[in-house]
Amino acid sequence: MKPWFRPPTLTRREMIAGSAGLFAALATNPLFAQTRIQRVPIQYIASLAGPQERAGTGAETWGLWREDPGPIGVWLHMYEELQARDYVHPTGWRLDVDDWWLDENGILMKHPDFPMPPGTFLVTNGEDKAGLLTVEAADASGAQVWSLSGETVIADVTHGPCRSARYSPIGDSGSCSPASVDQSIFPLPLGAQPPEVPGCNRLEYAVLIVIGIAEDV
Repeated sequence: MKPWFRPPTLTRREMIAGSAGLFAALATNPLFAQTRIQRVPIQYIASLAGPQERAGTGAETWGLWREDPGPIGVWLHMYEELQARDYVHPTGWRLDVDDWWLDENGILMKHPDFPMPPGTFLVTNGEDKAGLLTVEAADASGAQVWSLSGETVIADVTHGPCRSARYSPIGDSGSCSPASVDQSIFPLPLGAQPPEVPGCNRLEYAVLIVIGIAEDV
């Protein structure tokens, strides 16, 4: 039997181990040198911006995982066990049956925090691209403006292997169930979309890796 917890993949462990070197290289980049950036443990942004966008509104619809949701995720085949626990994971987070998240490996994830906090974030695709993402405080209507530095677009700082989808009912509460997901398609091949699930609306989020946050000056 597979465990409740999703074991960290080698790629993710390597990414975390290498984040110090990546941060050091990026922090001395002339494009970022004028901004004081503090390294932080890796965080993840779930963004609904289009891949070729570099600025816009709508950041209030984005979420932030302050810790990796993968290692405390639930394998789809463990969904019945989660139901039996009143949808409460052993670590304390609770699955919302009308608003649930799924990754590229068929893992049910803790939802990110909403809305995005304002600030300037050093974001990367985890490989060779990075940019400064600035998220403004919400205006009177709750809308948040965002922008990326230079010519950077969302696709440049999206971690391609990560896919993140959010599901909610098309109809009545409870009509969109993780039990309806075809488990045989996981893990998703690189570039493949998260599955459509009967009875569900689906939102696909780009995943941006945060390795630093600008300090207040």
